Amino acid sequence: MIIHRKLEETVIGKIGTYKVILILGTRRVGKTYLINRVSERITGKKMLLNAEDFDVQEVLKKRTVANYQRLINDTTLLIIDEAQAIPEIGSILKLMIDSHPHLTILATGSSSLDLVNASGEPLTGRSYSYNLYPVAQLELGNNPLQAQADIDERLIIGSYPEIFQINTWIEKEQYLRELINSYLLKDILSYAGIRQSHKLMDLLRLIAYQIGSEVSYNEISNQLGINKVTVENYLDLLQKVFILFKLPSYSTNHRKEISKGVKWYFYDNGIRNAVINDFRPISLRNDMGMLWENYIISERIKFNAYNQAGSQLYFWRNYLQREIDLIEVKDSRIHAYEIKYGKDRKVKIPLAFKTAYPDADFYKIDSDNYLDFIM
Repeated sequence: MIIHRKLEETVIGKIGTYKVILILGTRRVGKTYLINRVSERITGKKMLLNAEDFDVQEVLKKRTVANYQRLINDTTLLIIDEAQAIPEIGSILKLMIDSHPHLTILATGSSSLDLVNASGEPLTGRSYSYNLYPVAQLELGNNPLQAQADIDERLIIGSYPEIFQINTWIEKEQYLRELINSYLLKDILSYAGIRQSHKLMDLLRLIAYQIGSEVSYNEISNQLGINKVTVENYLDLLQKVFILFKLPSYSTNHRKEISKGVKWYFYDNGIRNAVINDFRPISLRNDMGMLWENYIISERIKFNAYNQAGSQLYFWRNYLQREIDLIEVKDSRIHAYEIKYGKDRKVKIPLAFKTAYPDADFYKIDSDNYLDFIM
């Protein structure tokens, strides 16, 4: 199955701008496939380097204009895959792009580059940065009948690209287990200061069971036996390697609104289910609300990112426990969404929210209309 990634055309449009194009995303999410596709379509002299190759690391380590001039010569497109493997990669990219006015650099990374590059110089004004996510529904075509037929699998197995090339359910489960054990935490565990890898997995399991609920760092700290600051640091790292993302609470200082709450979600349902080792079919699940909410919000993030929507996402709750699953704010316009798996369930906008934000739009996203929201 050939999947045309939405980001491909965006990246093609930036080639020749003589800047650094950063493509960030978890391992196995399709970054190498994407840059190979881009390379095939671009004419001119190109060079592809794998930054996890020790020889490449040695060549790039000598940070001088003369060294990079010998390497680059008349190359117009330099591609560096898994660039986060190179220490101080930010400084290296900056020097290259500043000293070669006709060069475009396309670099991929499986973490935010500053994760292993605390001393690197920023690329402000010299770069474009894009996130590549597990396959989005909008990348699978616009056939609603096929989407409805596949939704149960997306909720359980998720959307990593290689999943679509695997035939049996058991093999897909095995792939996801290997993914979390061998790849996804690799960048975090190689980061100086991480000494308790089992705590990371324990933390992920706790988050997996709290999808859609506010997370208490103090409670997690007590459950894991590590301090609150460490919990927050681990969650920040899990966000930087694109395993988790957070939704902050929305408030404009109304007295009865929660203003400092946070919820955490997985970028991919399959990874969430692999973390808790639960791949039971939909008919046997008691966590459908969590799965549905995680899927819809993660797909909305992909939709907004690939369409460069510029929206900000939150949840809303007040001290009377009235709650709205998703708040989307763009150009000061507020859109409120209640996310329900069953299409027959009726929902009403909380009176407190309607009173505080009378101009906000309110919608229910369910299994009947969700494609309009994520495609």
